[in-house]
Amino acid sequence: MTDSLERPIPPKRLDKVPLGIMFMLGATIMFAGSTALSKWQVETYNFVEVLLFRSVVSLIVCALLIMPRKGMAVFRTNHIGQHFGRSLTQTAAQSAILIALSMMPIAGAMAINFSAPLFATLFAAFWLRERVDLARGLALFVGFGGVLLVISPGADSFTVGALFALANAVLFGSVTAAVRGMSNTESTETLTIYQMGFMTLFFLLATPFFGFVIPNAIDTLALVGIGVFNGFGQYWWTRALSMAPPSAVGPFYYFNLVWAVILGYVFWGDIPTLTLLLGSGIVVGSGLMLLWRESGKKTRAA
Repeated sequence: MTDSLERPIPPKRLDKVPLGIMFMLGATIMFAGSTALSKWQVETYNFVEVLLFRSVVSLIVCALLIMPRKGMAVFRTNHIGQHFGRSLTQTAAQSAILIALSMMPIAGAMAINFSAPLFATLFAAFWLRERVDLARGLALFVGFGGVLLVISPGADSFTVGALFALANAVLFGSVTAAVRGMSNTESTETLTIYQMGFMTLFFLLATPFFGFVIPNAIDTLALVGIGVFNGFGQYWWTRALSMAPPSAVGPFYYFNLVWAVILGYVFWGDIPTLTLLLGSGIVVGSGLMLLWRESGKKTRAA
């Protein structure tokens, strides 16, 4: 979520909300497909090799989608250092979640990942001086409570995989806060293309230290598929946020959790527990509560 939650929504932008929601839902499907394929491949190949394939192919996909519309202007920036730092943090975040996926069920890892908005709000409050009102804070608190219910806190919950998933949430929260500040001067297309470019560079540099195994034909298709899904997901996600306010499309990002539960059951036999379903409902409900409140406030303000 961004500080645009506090601004009136122009009528023309309201007309694009349904399309923005469709882009966000499409993005969640793409991200879920990429995550599932990544979990499969990281059982055979090291996480750096899997992420290298994802970054390279995602960069190609994003370039093909963005550059015909934006041209070389997409690379125009006065904040290359900030792009570098944000991408480095995102590289660490994606490494952490892939390590987590190699150690725990996909639904559990994704559920922990949804604590990222809490950390994003904390980072934004400290770095960007954003105001966190009572309703927004309550919605995030309730959502985080749902995440805790999903992972059923206890001695068995603090596994290495869960710690990596939590590390990803913290790092992704800081990335989200950084994007909020950079979006004042950088377009979503510029943010996306630099992120994909720098991450490709970082994983290329890391490959000699972790090794590279030439994949077979089936695995090659899967690894390329990871990048294709992720590339479209990244592009559709940014399109959703550019078409509609985050308060309108953001809650639909929680459908990632729905797809994770389904994929975990179909491909790994992970049977969703009552606490998983209840906690997921609380997480989604908190997002929808925030959507309802913010949409009502914007309608009155307009």
